[in-house]
Amino acid sequence: MEHGTSVETLSTVVGSLDAAEGSARSSPRLCSLRMLVVDAALIAASLYFAALTRFDGVLPPDAREILPGALSLLLMVRLSALVWIGLHRWSFRRSGLNEAVRLVMANIIGTIGFELLRSALFVEALPGQVIALEFFATTTLLGIHRFAPRMVRQWYLEQRRARADGAQRTLIVGAGSAGDLLLRDLMRTQVSTWHVIGLVDDDPGKQGTFLNGKPVLGVIDALPEIIKKHRVTQVLIAIPRLSPERTRYLLSLCRHQSVSFKIIPASFAYLDQKVTAAMLHDLSPEHLLPRDPISFDREEVHRLVSGRRILVTGGAGSIGSEIARQVAGHAPESLVVVDINENELYLLVRQLQSRYPRLPVHSIVADIRDLDRMMRIGKEYLPQYVFHAAAHKHVPLMEDSPEEAIKNNVFGTQNVARMADACGAERFILISTDKAVKPSSVMGASKRLAEMVIRDIAETSRTTFAAIRFGNVLGSAGSVVPLFKQQIQAGGPVTVTHPDCTRYFMIIPEAVGLVVLAGLGGYGELCILDMGEPVRIAELAANMITMTGLVPDKDIPIVYTGLRPGEKLEETLLSEEEELTQHVRNRIKVARSPAPPPDFQLQLKRLDRAARAGDAHDVKRALQDLLPTYTPSKLRGSDQPVSA
Repeated sequence: MEHGTSVETLSTVVGSLDAAEGSARSSPRLCSLRMLVVDAALIAASLYFAALTRFDGVLPPDAREILPGALSLLLMVRLSALVWIGLHRWSFRRSGLNEAVRLVMANIIGTIGFELLRSALFVEALPGQVIALEFFATTTLLGIHRFAPRMVRQWYLEQRRARADGAQRTLIVGAGSAGDLLLRDLMRTQVSTWHVIGLVDDDPGKQGTFLNGKPVLGVIDALPEIIKKHRVTQVLIAIPRLSPERTRYLLSLCRHQSVSFKIIPASFAYLDQKVTAAMLHDLSPEHLLPRDPISFDREEVHRLVSGRRILVTGGAGSIGSEIARQVAGHAPESLVVVDINENELYLLVRQLQSRYPRLPVHSIVADIRDLDRMMRIGKEYLPQYVFHAAAHKHVPLMEDSPEEAIKNNVFGTQNVARMADACGAERFILISTDKAVKPSSVMGASKRLAEMVIRDIAETSRTTFAAIRFGNVLGSAGSVVPLFKQQIQAGGPVTVTHPDCTRYFMIIPEAVGLVVLAGLGGYGELCILDMGEPVRIAELAANMITMTGLVPDKDIPIVYTGLRPGEKLEETLLSEEEELTQHVRNRIKVARSPAPPPDFQLQLKRLDRAARAGDAHDVKRALQDLLPTYTPSKLRGSDQPVSA
C-alpha cells in the first residue's frame, strides 16, 4: 500500500514537472530565470556549507566578514559561466552525459574565474579547503537540481509500465548502439507497455555492465534461462543486419519459450541517426530466408524500362501485380495490365493511377485462352515488352483438373506469345517455375511445355523470347506462409505435408526485380534465379509459430498430412540436360534447354484435343509423350498412376 502511495505521489510530482517544462517551452525566458534563481540559492548554500565544514560548524568573525563579498563575486562568476555555456536553458527530459560534462566544465571555469577575479580586485582570499569543498558541493547540488527530475520521472515511468495492465516483461537482444538508442526511447516513452528487464549481448566486454540503468544479463546462448528466470514475454532484436542463420538460431533457442519477437529495420546507417520503438516490426518469414538481400541498380532498370510500351498478363496476381508496380516506377511510355480477375485488377490499376498520375495505365479484362482477343489487344496497344505471368499455379487443383492447366498454361501462353510475335514486340518474358524441372505434377508439366512453346515460336520470330524460372515466393496467394498464418491465428493445427519437405523461397519484390533484369537484359532463352539454400517447410512452420509467442507442438500442433498429388519432397531448378549453365551476373544464371521434338506441333494438337474433350487420362498420356521426364500422379477416381 505504501509503495502504491509513493507511486501516486511521484505521479503528481512528474505531472508538475511536465507542466513546468510545458510552460518553459511557451516562456523560455521565465524558465531560464527560474533556473538561475535556484542555481544562485544552491551556490550560496554550497559556499556556506563549505565554510561551516572547514571551521567545524562555527564561523570565526573574519570569515563572517569575508563571506558576503566573496559570495557576491562567486555568484556573478558562476552564473555567468552557466549562461555562457548555455546551461540556463535546460531540458529535464533530454539531458544526458554531454550536459553533465558541460556542467562540470562550467563549474571548473567558475572556480578558476573566481580566483582570478578575486586576485584582480584584491578581495581577501578564502581558505583553500573552502574553495575545494564549495566546488564539489556546487557541482553536486547543481547536478541534483538538473538531473534528479529526469531520474524521478524515469523511475516513475518504469514503475507505471511494470504495473500497467498488459505490461510485457521485455528483453533487448543487442547492447550496441542500436540497442542503446532503442532502450533510451523505450524508457522515455510514457505509453509503452514494454517493461525492459535487461539486455543480452555476445560481447564479453559487456557482460555484467549496465546500459542506461539496465543490466546486460548474459550472452545470446543463455536466452532460454534468462527468459525463464525473469519471466520475459517479449524479445526485441536490436542487432542491425542480423543474418538469417543467426535469426533462425535465435528462434530455435526460444522454441520452447512463450515469447513474441520484434526487430528493428536493417539499415544501420539510418539507425545510427535514430531508433524509436515505432520502428519495431514483427519478425517475419522474410528474415529467415537463407540468402543475402539483393540490391538493385535503379539506373540500370530505368534504362531498360523508360519510354517503353509494356504489357503484363496475370497483372492481378502476386507476381504480375509486382511487375506492374516495379516497371510503373521507371517511366514507361504506357502500361497495359491484363487479367481475368476484374476485382483485383481494378484495385491494382487504381493504386497505380494514384501513385503515377501521369502514366497511361490501361486495365484489360481478358482471357488468355482467347487468341482473337489477345490479337486485338496486341494490335491496339503494340507492346514492346510482354511479361507473361498469367497461369494456373495450384498443384493439387491442377491434378484434379489437368485439362484446365493445359488450356491456360500451355495454349494460353501460346496465344500470348503469338500476339507478341504478331505485333512486333521486342521481348517476351515468361514467368516459369522450378516445378517445370522433371515435373511430377500437371502444373509443373504444363509450365515446362510453356517454356518449350515459346522456344518453338522463337525459331521463326523477330521477338526475343525468354523464360525465367524460379521457386516459391513468400506472400504470394499460393504460398504456404499465408496458410500457416491463418492456421496459427485459428489456433492450429499447422499442416505440413512431410517433415523432410524443402522448397526454395524468395520474397516477391526481389524475385520480380531479378525477373525484370533477366528478362530485359537479353541474357538467354532460359534464365534461372539463384534463390539461395532450400528451406525445410517443417522448420519454417515451427519458426512462424515461435515468432507469434507460441510453442510448437504445445500451443500449436504441427500435423504431417503426407505429400499431395503431384508434389515432391524437394524441387530443383535445373534438369540434367540443363546443368551446363553460365553465371552471367549476381543471382542470374543462363541455361540452354533441349529443343522441342520434331513432331512438337503434332503432339501439341493431340494434347489440345484431349484438353478440349476434358479427357484427363488422355491429357496425362499426351504429357508423358511430350515430356519423358514427367512422372504423373494418379488420376481422380483412380488408385493407379497413368501408364502409357
